[in-house]
Amino acid sequence: MKVYICFPEGKNKALTMSYDDGKVEDIRLLEIFNKYGIRGTFNLNYGIMQRDQTGQKHPRLSMEQVKTLYTGHEIATHSLTHPTIGRCPLTEVAAEILEDRKGLEELTGALVRGHAYPNGSYSEEIKQLLRQLGIAYARTINCVADYALPTDPLEWNPTCHHSDPELMEKAKFFAEFNKKQYLKLMYVWGHSYEFEEHDNWEVIEEFCRYMGGRDDIWYATNIEIIDYIAAARGLQFSADNESVHNPSATGVWLQVNGSQNVEIPGGAFVNINRLL
Repeated sequence: MKVYICFPEGKNKALTMSYDDGKVEDIRLLEIFNKYGIRGTFNLNYGIMQRDQTGQKHPRLSMEQVKTLYTGHEIATHSLTHPTIGRCPLTEVAAEILEDRKGLEELTGALVRGHAYPNGSYSEEIKQLLRQLGIAYARTINCVADYALPTDPLEWNPTCHHSDPELMEKAKFFAEFNKKQYLKLMYVWGHSYEFEEHDNWEVIEEFCRYMGGRDDIWYATNIEIIDYIAAARGLQFSADNESVHNPSATGVWLQVNGSQNVEIPGGAFVNINRLL
């Protein structure tokens, strides 16, 4: 029996987005995302939300706005006050991440388990610290267009920034990729206020219009991808691949013998042939 691990519903491609700082331009960006069924993660600084922003060119969203605006998407940490954490003592880094996480969780009532490195700054020591603080993944700003799943979730490199001049070429390659023996991921990051600064909202509108609504793409948040990968890697197969135990709470999809897709429910131990 030939078995491949798939994304939900047997898909072999996933798209996720990541946007930093929680500026008011997120409102327009979310309207575009929701219009085309694109989903993503928004990395916020809880400590800066509380400051007086009168006269700022790109003010941050208020706490009241944050409570409801990001419904259907993920909120992740971006440090409490946005320092360059690679230059900070680890005690300060711990406080920046933990207090940001506490504040965002209290504000939203949801678990906050992701992170985006402010100013792209991190170190091996910081990566280890994040694990101790309950952070499941952290996004860098080091773009690598390999469309691969993260090998180290705490050093998760995106595919590209939305300002990449080859954004649509990368999107078309990804959309047209149909080799089902591979799992591929496209990950785009940026700041929503950049569209306002450069007067080019059409860039993200075109991208989302082109990429949205495709039956072969899983539209997911960062944490959904990380949790799904963990569940998939935790599957326990019999020697002949005919039986499998899923010890996680997350259902995992398999492609069997090149044609049939089946879901292994969380907590289940099943004979795959009985699902076909």
